Amino acid sequence: MSAKVVISKEVFSPQDERMLGAVQVKRRTKKKIPFLATGGQGEYRTYICLSVTNKKPPQVYVTKVKQFEGSSSFVRRSQWTLDQLRQVNGIDPNKESPEFDLQFDNASDQWVASSGSEKFTFFQILLHTCQRYLSDQKPEFINCQSRLFAGNSILHSAADSVTSAVQKASQALNERGERLGRAEESTADMMNSAQQFADTAHKLAMKHKC
Repeated sequence: MSAKVVISKEVFSPQDERMLGAVQVKRRTKKKIPFLATGGQGEYRTYICLSVTNKKPPQVYVTKVKQFEGSSSFVRRSQWTLDQLRQVNGIDPNKESPEFDLQFDNASDQWVASSGSEKFTFFQILLHTCQRYLSDQKPEFINCQSRLFAGNSILHSAADSVTSAVQKASQALNERGERLGRAEESTADMMNSAQQFADTAHKLAMKHKC
């Protein structure tokens, strides 16, 4: 079972949250942390995770999750709401670089992802999530590869195409329903006429029989 699957299951599911994406990172610059702050647990792996609550209205979080050396469990550390994210810096728009910065209202971190492709995938999820859940004050994406935004346009175009197809199908069903309704009315009229004809014929037959 991959680390990200375990994080989703152990860290977010118990909080009634759904993990949307995660990227394993290391700091570009070492941050001096007092020994007591880490509990003396030594080395650790860090993941930046994106999650959304299942309850309505949905709340989206950016969470720092750590796994300390020698432990199989993951620990939720710092957390921000998505609307606290102010800037996403891809560092180099000309290549698939693993470096990136995240700037929040009250914090800023400089990271290196495990690979450029993992960072790019996380950026795609982050961009799509911002556009879906934030109506205003969306974070600024700078120094990112142009294909990040092109891919997002493709996603929106695909979504628009699906919406259009659903609308057309719905319209076709409505038109078909109207046609069926008219056919049913015609059939009912024909049945009424036939019944009236049968009644008249029966009355005439009874009259001649008498």
